[in-house]
Amino acid sequence: MNIITGNEFDAYWKSRTADAGGDEDALDRVRRIIADVRLRRDEAVRAFTAQFDKSAPERFEVPREAADAAYRRLQTTDPALTDALNIARDHINQFALEQRKQFFDFEYEVSPGVVAGQRVIPVQKAAIYVPAGRFPLISSVLMGVIPVRAAGVEEVFVASPPVRDGLPDWRILAAVRIADENTRVFAIGGAQAVAALALGTETVPRVDVIAGPGNKYVAAAKRLLFGETGIDFIAGPTDVLIIADERAHPDTVAADMLAQAEHDPDARARVLTSSEASAARIARAVEERLAALPTAETARASLEAGGLVIIYADEDEAVRIANAIAPEHLELQCCDETNDRLLPRLKNYGALFIGEKAAEVLGDYSAGTNHTLPTSGSARFSGGLSVRHFLKTVTTLRCSEGAGYAPVVKAAEIIARAEGLIGHSESAKLRLG
Repeated sequence: MNIITGNEFDAYWKSRTADAGGDEDALDRVRRIIADVRLRRDEAVRAFTAQFDKSAPERFEVPREAADAAYRRLQTTDPALTDALNIARDHINQFALEQRKQFFDFEYEVSPGVVAGQRVIPVQKAAIYVPAGRFPLISSVLMGVIPVRAAGVEEVFVASPPVRDGLPDWRILAAVRIADENTRVFAIGGAQAVAALALGTETVPRVDVIAGPGNKYVAAAKRLLFGETGIDFIAGPTDVLIIADERAHPDTVAADMLAQAEHDPDARARVLTSSEASAARIARAVEERLAALPTAETARASLEAGGLVIIYADEDEAVRIANAIAPEHLELQCCDETNDRLLPRLKNYGALFIGEKAAEVLGDYSAGTNHTLPTSGSARFSGGLSVRHFLKTVTTLRCSEGAGYAPVVKAAEIIARAEGLIGHSESAKLRLG
């Protein structure tokens, strides 16, 4: 893990981001997968499933009884996890429903006789991709399915890779049952799953939006198929940035860094702190915690590859660096007065966690906010997964005779003629009689 000063940050950051971009090898491989699925449909999906996954089921759609059985198994074998998932579901649903209220229909008379408006319409079909690689991401089921339902989408699907019994991981099935018992599940994974859902096959429905995390091949498929289907965003490795002043507890900072670093070696945990002494305390706390962490091998690889402690000179420098990094997760572990000063100046982050008690892991699982967030600096222009990804905002216009109608028509006629679009101009002029 590197410790640098704010003055050294720009050169460090430039060197780390110079080669950032798409994985061309992954894109090439996924192009071939998409082309084959487009041509051979179910046959191609089945062949790729046999090649890349742990089994190749004859039937992709999972019987509803399998999810019911998985839920009963979870209730019996792990009632504490069942209760925890139910609590998380309720909080995520409450938050998503509040989000939905922010998108509403309206009409407004912009000029007498000219009424403009908007309608907010859910897409008809949406799919959530749930990976099951190093860990089965049961929480991602809730984070995806619940906002889709809160948006009002009629048909909801989950795609997740099959394990050795030909079904997705049983805990993922149980989580689907907890999130929404009417969601249909397909035992398909990887780029072939994204292609099947984007294009449609004999047995896999074509959907309007595909959302959810995945590996670089899933991300490449979403990138290449955007336009034929809607997507949430292109996800990369997870990351956290913690702004910690002298009062921050180094053990808490270290715990939150390791919570991110243990995801995979490409995960990035970074800290902005106010002194060399604070940086040294945090580094010691990280080493002490690593010694007892079961996932230490992965976490250490992550920290050695990109772990970073930056010593900032003042708050202006801390804000500048934080906005440049545009982290997926941004934690403020400063005194209340400092947090209050920093908050309005911080512009680029996927999710913000204010104060020591607001652990990022609460956002990951149970507090209600969504954990599917923009990564790799894309928080500069994007927010996290929400009901808005499954809604279309469309506009309406209704006109009648009124004092404002003729000027609007005349303006359209003049502008169209100036652009050389005489058909447009004539269409407007016709309305004046």
